[in-house]
Amino acid sequence: MLDLGISKMALIGVVALIVIGPEKLPKVARTLGTLIGKAQRYVADVKAEVNRSMDLEELKKMKETMETAARDVEQSVQTTASEFEKDWAQTTAGMTASTSSWEPEPPSYKHPDKNWRLKRGATPQWYKARAGVRTKALSGAARVARYRPKSLNT
Repeated sequence: MLDLGISKMALIGVVALIVIGPEKLPKVARTLGTLIGKAQRYVADVKAEVNRSMDLEELKKMKETMETAARDVEQSVQTTASEFEKDWAQTTAGMTASTSSWEPEPPSYKHPDKNWRLKRGATPQWYKARAGVRTKALSGAARVARYRPKSLNT
């Protein structure tokens, strides 16, 4: 690139001041600055586009390698599965119907005894209500309100 130092830039500034003049120099400098800015943005856009295209090519290559690896794995799984099915068929070919029962027999039905409610602790709600057994927990305030004696005036 150009090797511009401070002394060369000062020389360019003095020549521009003499050639262009002090009245038009700020406008020309502003225009020159905007043009340089546009050129830098254009160069940055081109660089970004080139980088994107390179990344896209790399991604395409990576996609192809992943697809081939997936196909290879799928083929190996299929061959292993077919070999397993052949081995399984050979192993189970000699079994008879009586020995091929892998599931245990379900338990037979047993009628409950007479006192099945007592054994399970299932006391009927009507009995609990008659005997005064608490079935729900009451807070202290609710218990006081429930068991407070009724006043004689009301």
